[in-house]
Amino acid sequence: MSLVPGTVRPRRLRSTPALRRLVSEVRLHPSELILPMFVKEGLSEPLPLGGMPGVAQHTLDSLLEAAREAVAAGVGGLMLFGIPEHKDEIGSQADDPEGILNRALSLLARELGDDTVIMADLCLDEFTSHGHCGVLDQAGGVDNDATLDRYASMALAQARAGAEVLGLSGMMDGQVAYCREALDAAGFTDTVIMGYTAKYASAFYGPFREAVDSELKGDRKTYQQDPANGREALRELGLDLAEGADIVMVKPGLPYLDVLAEVAQESIVPVWTYQVSGEYAMIEFAAAAGAIDREKAIDESLIAFKRAGSDAILTYWATEVAQRLQTEAAGHLSNSNAVGGR
Repeated sequence: MSLVPGTVRPRRLRSTPALRRLVSEVRLHPSELILPMFVKEGLSEPLPLGGMPGVAQHTLDSLLEAAREAVAAGVGGLMLFGIPEHKDEIGSQADDPEGILNRALSLLARELGDDTVIMADLCLDEFTSHGHCGVLDQAGGVDNDATLDRYASMALAQARAGAEVLGLSGMMDGQVAYCREALDAAGFTDTVIMGYTAKYASAFYGPFREAVDSELKGDRKTYQQDPANGREALRELGLDLAEGADIVMVKPGLPYLDVLAEVAQESIVPVWTYQVSGEYAMIEFAAAAGAIDREKAIDESLIAFKRAGSDAILTYWATEVAQRLQTEAAGHLSNSNAVGGR
């Protein structure tokens, strides 16, 4: 029995790979992918991470090598995290010009600064002996306003080192305005601030703790957002925009696609998302167990961010996916020329 005349057939637009490509609503591009990278002081060779297959803590030399590979693949930017040998209560290595993160920023800015965007994570958790994102008060809580002074000092150190984008990931109230004022007063008016507008107190950060040798005991629920709250993200968005954020972030990614979509709809500046370590690890380990198709799952997860409204994505697969996109694009061009060009 055939369908009645006039029946709509959406399947028409799915009938061939070429047609599906033509009507695709969103697509990935290498320049929209950002590679998070870890550099650790005191290493003699890269140290693979057990919780994140394919990711390593780098030496300065291996960091530069991996960065060159990413840039050659067309990745849009590099986000650096530094792990010092010495950690203390106030994270003194964070704003030391000779600290590992600032040395790494200087190296990449000098070698690759004309070809990509060098970004710095601006947070204290990698540098503190207690693992929190700020300095502690006498009661053991995170002191918001004292932490802002440390963030401003970090912002200046990272800008001087050559970072073009500062990722304010600590979720302190007023952090965007405080760092913007410090940067502008010192002449760094062109340094971009990315506000982590909606950063949730998530279980999906687990493998990241290994990546930065975290000393954290307890949790960060007093300053990171409650996973139960969505509207709160829009309140944070309004504050970050009013304080001068140039870019805003939603983190993690897949568990918060609803938040990402709402932020993207309301934001007047670019919106990025971070596919965090736990999201990465789930796909890698599920694929290793034969439960899912690894490459298809990676692509589907990244497309989900684009569909929800993300303008760029921080992902540990940035280089791999960018290389594959380049290869696929070259293949399509070659086939097109073979069919008959002018």
